[in-house]
Amino acid sequence: MYIDSASKAQLQQWESELSAEFQGFKNQSLNLDLTRGKPSAEQLSLTDNMDGILSGNYKCQDGSDARNYGGLFGIPEMRKLGAELLGVKENEVIAGGNSSLTFMHLCFVFACLYGPGGKGTQWHRERIPRFLCPVPGYDRHFSICEDLDVKMINVPMTANGPDMDEVESLVKKDPSIKGMWCVPKYSNPTGIVYSDETVERIAKLGRIAGPDFRVFWDNAYAVHDLTDNPPKLANIMDLCKKHGTDNLVYQFSSTSKISFAGAGVSFLATSTANLAGFEKHLFVLTIGPDKVNQLRHAKLFPDLAAVRKHMRKHAELLRPKFEAVLDHLRKNFTDSDLGTWSEPQGGYFISFNARPGLASEVIRLAGEAGVKLTPAGSTFPYKKDPENRNIRLAPSFPKVAELNKTMAVFVNCVKLAAVRQQLGNP
Repeated sequence: MYIDSASKAQLQQWESELSAEFQGFKNQSLNLDLTRGKPSAEQLSLTDNMDGILSGNYKCQDGSDARNYGGLFGIPEMRKLGAELLGVKENEVIAGGNSSLTFMHLCFVFACLYGPGGKGTQWHRERIPRFLCPVPGYDRHFSICEDLDVKMINVPMTANGPDMDEVESLVKKDPSIKGMWCVPKYSNPTGIVYSDETVERIAKLGRIAGPDFRVFWDNAYAVHDLTDNPPKLANIMDLCKKHGTDNLVYQFSSTSKISFAGAGVSFLATSTANLAGFEKHLFVLTIGPDKVNQLRHAKLFPDLAAVRKHMRKHAELLRPKFEAVLDHLRKNFTDSDLGTWSEPQGGYFISFNARPGLASEVIRLAGEAGVKLTPAGSTFPYKKDPENRNIRLAPSFPKVAELNKTMAVFVNCVKLAAVRQQLGNP
């Protein structure tokens, strides 16, 4: 279906057929949801054997009692696992509670109030501190900036990661820019893996930016591969050390989509100098994390090899769901001018770009037909997609049969919105 070259008569015929199909979906009273990238119940059940795994033994590797106070940086076993996961040394990582988002927010708050480099580097000494946001991106990153009154600047994503020419240009000319968000592997929502060159150029930013500039490296999908030969991500910490920019990056990850989404373990990795500054304020905030939960995880996942073995089971459950969504997109839009989409090798999302101006209408129509989609604009700062075209699809939670129903509605809505737009703008 090529909209641009279709005659008015052809468009009117398509509109009539698609409208009838749309009404048929409405008559079914569907209640389907494709909004959030949550693990399915089957995925969560893969970790049920963690219950009772301690068998009353709460002793950690260092002899401490996981039930008691202390251990601000987490138990040694989980710091070791976090170090393996993020490619750093054990003394460069903290193991925390169930949410890496908490670590991100704390790093941001501490930087705004106290400065990433101590007194005189507070971000809020600037009238309006700014932050670079590769787009489309992760809505919760943007929410942190909004929550703390930091102005966001869009940077376009390329097939290799953020447009680094744009990033470097902005950082050089604007000292009020204090950092950049990154989801370097299977980026949310595009599924892009940053190229080696991009990672190295990011590591060099510390040479041209001020000492208070920080990259927030959210490696949420470090081991969330869907293929047997996944792409490899260059080690940002190694490259920072190579270029003398050790303090540039805060790395984040968690087991939220490895074990239990609501009861996992989070990780923050950065230079020992950054950790020392972070510790001063963390000490005021908490006595320590949930070490019993950390110990449960350490027993189930003694090393990264055990995690990877476990994640292959996740991949077996996720692959058919991603293929179901991609199959609908390929069959309906490959030979058309109706949209483009990503085909990720891992992560939790598929990014679809409708024709400009149509994302909000596609989502409205889908909602009318009983299918919930992520609100238009969610993948952009301030929920403002300049072209109103990006739609994030999250295949992980529904069953394949539900996905097929959902995608049939989605395809219809994309086509119907496009045909109606063309009829209204000949």
